[in-house]
Amino acid sequence: MEAFTSCPLAFRFSSIEGLPEPPSEAATKGSLVHRALELFFAETNGARDTMTLGHWFDQAWSEFQSLPEFTGLGLDHPATTAFRADAQSLASRYLTVEDPTQVNDIGLELRLEANLGVVTLRGVIDRLDRDADGNLVISDYKTGRSPSPRHAQQRLNALHLYALLCHEVVGRVPSRLRLIYLRDGRIVEATPDDQSLRFAAMRTHALWRAVERACTTGRFDPRPGPLCSYCAFKQWCPAFGGDPARAGSELLDTGTVPG
Repeated sequence: MEAFTSCPLAFRFSSIEGLPEPPSEAATKGSLVHRALELFFAETNGARDTMTLGHWFDQAWSEFQSLPEFTGLGLDHPATTAFRADAQSLASRYLTVEDPTQVNDIGLELRLEANLGVVTLRGVIDRLDRDADGNLVISDYKTGRSPSPRHAQQRLNALHLYALLCHEVVGRVPSRLRLIYLRDGRIVEATPDDQSLRFAAMRTHALWRAVERACTTGRFDPRPGPLCSYCAFKQWCPAFGGDPARAGSELLDTGTVPG
């Protein structure tokens, strides 16, 4: 539902109508790096070094060669080489951010689900750790650059939802929430508490009510912004002279995704 706040119309196309979207280099690169780090952290603490990370990156790269999210990018050889080099650099930069031999991870790519009244909340936590004091810590990898202080809280909203999920499923509130930005090697942290959990729950219910209203009224208004240039549905957006009613039929007629 976070996508609904970014653009209700794009949310309708992707989440309600299920219209196809082409893969993007940024998203695929992020998935590749996440997979490499997931494999890396399956190693025992003492084995987590540069050579081991390189081995597991190679394994993740091999897995991705046949996946549609990679093959669908249509990269030529030079672009593929550049893509791999950048992804490997991002994965390797993790080792400059924290010492993995000191991380006590207890969950990798952990899927959690909880019912909050009429809303079912789901999430996938990149890494759930236990610190030296026995407290839970949620860590989330980001392959982009860290946001400005003005936008940092918005990026942390999803982690507060993860904290709420932990509270509902595990019965404990994490002591820290961490966004690990690999592009510039920065960590942004927050401390959840009872108030932030109540706000996360209230915000979830408010978003759900907004989605319900949009479904009832049929009004999924576009929200133009900087990300419009990357939107797969831009040609059908009324903010750019398009007709939303034609999106589904035209995609079905062509049998392709916009790119």
